Amino acid sequence: MNKYKKITLDGLIFQNPTFMLVLGTCPTLALIKSATSAAGMGLTVIFILTLSNIIISALRKVIPNAVRIPCYIVVIATLVTFARMVLEKFLPDLYESLGAFLTLIVVNCIILGRAEAFASKHTVAEAAVDGIANGLGFTFALTLMGIICEFLGKGSIFGLKIMNFKIEMFASSAGTFLVYGLCIAVFVYVLDGFERARRVKANKLARENLLKEGA
Repeated sequence: MNKYKKITLDGLIFQNPTFMLVLGTCPTLALIKSATSAAGMGLTVIFILTLSNIIISALRKVIPNAVRIPCYIVVIATLVTFARMVLEKFLPDLYESLGAFLTLIVVNCIILGRAEAFASKHTVAEAAVDGIANGLGFTFALTLMGIICEFLGKGSIFGLKIMNFKIEMFASSAGTFLVYGLCIAVFVYVLDGFERARRVKANKLARENLLKEGA
């Protein structure tokens, strides 16, 4: 159980693909102007990342090492094609807002990276948990920044008008880049604070144990 807990926490927090590893920067900067587009891309990535991890893990012993990357791309491209068809049929507005970045999921470094670094070396269950955790970490990051950018740049959240005041810069590429950088800084700062507090607590506990043993 601890193994799955570690995989989950790594994907969500400690190895968050957006805030810690800074992967998938192009779709991130392009889509966080809108909370809806950001959340839509995140949910699509969860679906594709989880299924690709499962399939690649299940086939890891039969995929020849020399052609593993092309095989990964074929699997991911098939899933992306299916996702595009579903979105175009049932969610045309979201499909239009994602634009070319939906197709570019095929070569998204988060999905290819998890396939190569994790799914190809672990069991199906572990790969599934890794895909869900990293997908949720990516979705959380994109949606959070999408809410911030849309609120500041348009005065709305998920298309619902909240206020008339707006800062147009945050509806531009420069604004999204600024929000992205600030969110990374805050995330890392908070995480480092928790880590320092954990080390202090562990050192204090160790000293108390030494004193008990000495007594």
